[in-house]
Amino acid sequence: MKRNAITLGVAAATTLLLAGAVQAEQEANDQSEQNGQHEEYYLVDIHWIEEEGIGEQIGTMRVEDSEHGLLLTPDLSDMPPGIYGFHVHENPSCEAGEDDDDDMMAGQQAGSHYDPEDTGSHQGPYGEGHLGDLPVLAVNEEGEANIPVLAPRLSLSDLDERSLMIHEGGDTYADEPTDGGGGGRMACGIVIFQ
Repeated sequence: MKRNAITLGVAAATTLLLAGAVQAEQEANDQSEQNGQHEEYYLVDIHWIEEEGIGEQIGTMRVEDSEHGLLLTPDLSDMPPGIYGFHVHENPSCEAGEDDDDDMMAGQQAGSHYDPEDTGSHQGPYGEGHLGDLPVLAVNEEGEANIPVLAPRLSLSDLDERSLMIHEGGDTYADEPTDGGGGGRMACGIVIFQ
């Protein structure tokens, strides 16, 4: 219970900090567009996933570089309200696959968290562990996720040929349990830049 309160507190504080950064960045982008410059961004389709495969699309994730790191802006709907673990995974796949116990699992072919430095450690977006650890994704009471998250150690180029994964539960940013408390994989998007 105390851990959930801490996670929610961290999510709320991160949201407030990001709101100011996003507003300042939006004002800078508006000025750039008036000058004829356009920032590069990509939209990633996000789909429900299950053991049987990839399901219907629930929205998009806009990904773009910012001066503070990678900015990910969700436009998702029809989700259960709550806080969800959110990660970059190493493979460009959302397909189901077998786990180590030969059980079929949703999104298993996405592989593990993106960890190019082989840290083997789940420490969150501001720690020294996996680069794929992102801030939690917040879904409001209407089932919509539209609050941007910032990954300060990532850039757009890190996402090419990877996947974005939303887990069934919140994230403790710990190695125990082995999934960091995020639980199973419930939604996914493949990132391949053309």
